[in-house]
Amino acid sequence: MKYTFLPRNIYRLLFLLLGIVYIIGLFVPLLDNDSAHHANIALHMYLTGDYVSLIDEGRDYLDKPHLLFWVSAASYHLFGVTSFAYKFPSFLFTIFGVYSTYRLGRSLYNAEGGRLSALVIASAFAFMLANNDVRMEAILTASIAFATWQLVDWVNKKSFINVLGSALGLALAFSTKGLIGVFVPAAGIFFYLLYKKDWRAFYHPQLLLIIVSFFAFISPVLYCYYLQYDLHPEKIIRGKSGWSGVKFILWQQTFERYEGKSFGGAGSKDYFFFFHSFLWAFAPWSVIAYLAVVNRIRNFANKKYEWLTIGTFLIMAVMITFSGFKLPHYINIIFPTVAVLTSAYLLEKVNAEVVTHRLFVTQMVVCILCLIVAAIINAWAFPLKSWMVFVGIILFVALGVYVLRTIKPVFQKMITLSVLTSAFIFYQLNSNFYPQLLTYQGGNELAFETKDKVDPKNVFFWSDIYNPSFQFYSKELKKVFSDSVLNQNQPVWVLTDRNSFAQLRQKNLPVLQQYSHHDYNIGTMSLKFINPNTRKETLDTLFLVRVK
Repeated sequence: MKYTFLPRNIYRLLFLLLGIVYIIGLFVPLLDNDSAHHANIALHMYLTGDYVSLIDEGRDYLDKPHLLFWVSAASYHLFGVTSFAYKFPSFLFTIFGVYSTYRLGRSLYNAEGGRLSALVIASAFAFMLANNDVRMEAILTASIAFATWQLVDWVNKKSFINVLGSALGLALAFSTKGLIGVFVPAAGIFFYLLYKKDWRAFYHPQLLLIIVSFFAFISPVLYCYYLQYDLHPEKIIRGKSGWSGVKFILWQQTFERYEGKSFGGAGSKDYFFFFHSFLWAFAPWSVIAYLAVVNRIRNFANKKYEWLTIGTFLIMAVMITFSGFKLPHYINIIFPTVAVLTSAYLLEKVNAEVVTHRLFVTQMVVCILCLIVAAIINAWAFPLKSWMVFVGIILFVALGVYVLRTIKPVFQKMITLSVLTSAFIFYQLNSNFYPQLLTYQGGNELAFETKDKVDPKNVFFWSDIYNPSFQFYSKELKKVFSDSVLNQNQPVWVLTDRNSFAQLRQKNLPVLQQYSHHDYNIGTMSLKFINPNTRKETLDTLFLVRVK
């Protein structure tokens, strides 16, 4: 049976609105910690011309491969050192990932399933968030989607172009975050082969060619690790020497992270972590996704559906649950297959009226709850200040009401409502919440305030100050303060916080000039900070002072 799940003009409208929201987010400043931290590793490449070494604040950085840093540094050359330049490559990969998810859905089901899969993943909360708090996830998820699509097509067609595509996708994923980027599509295709009983594929000559091509594609990364670490066993990293960079990235990195070694064991004892994190990360589609998972488990044995999507979901759910180190954005890597799984379930139920109405009610509840939270954030915690943003909200609401009133079929209304809710929430986040929130991140604000007033070459960080956003927006490598810098003929500026400023005072150094800005670690927001009435109590102060 052929049918159009959503009219093409509705698809175009929804993707257009999502695209606008994504683009607005490209100009939001970087968050401290991982986002600004990764941007500074790329900044080191850009300023020094050393694209081999991964350097973090003057120290060798071992944990993750080069791809994000390479593409970010290349973007700096094109656009300058800006938020946009750092985020733009991930945005391009996001488009690539949405398209790859469409092709994966089309290969496993049909074109309509592919289009809906693309719409689902593009509007998932954590997928959109990965373009704001830019780490590895946007590039990694896109590469996994591409690799999985190419592997499925290779299984079905045994085409040489899919051999190269599979190897390239796996290599891009590996070059972004290591072995986990290979494991996810490989696990999925393993279940797919079991489902099809395609035993010949396990010893097909082209499979060897995929493996050989994969190692050829990742050879630049391996060679850089070899140059930085294997040739320098004397380097002390994490308190020990004798590191083999090649061995680490090919093997140790993934298992160390899974065991929680050297990473603090975040969330290691929370065995419901995957369940509750997936609920918000894949919103507004997470409840439907869980229903799809239950449906697939019930029908697993009779092979009514392919095993790739459900196999990937289950094996990663188990792995993340028992991992010694887990963070919410780790779940993003299963989004392409979960989007296809969710879309296939929706398409199956499109003509079941009872199920349709239940799903519509479910999505209504989910969307209303999400909108209430967004309203609280943007009306109480960080009230609107820009009339342009307010006008945008009015237009958004008016358009949404018009479209929903125009659409009659309940299933189409449900999908449109879900996507509009996601786009509307992230419009508010990207245009109002994040711009206001980041005014409490002292590093970027102090860098903006002192631009053209203080030469960044003369700025030194107090020894215990970690502030990657100031470093990035000052566009200069970090230099640590020591008494010896006082002997130079140029002015000496010191970046410090409230506690360290007292230490500086103890040195009896005359302060000739100072700038200051309130500061808060927004990566660990508390209810006391969110509450406008108690926010001031949570704030530190960041100082940039000129000493004699």
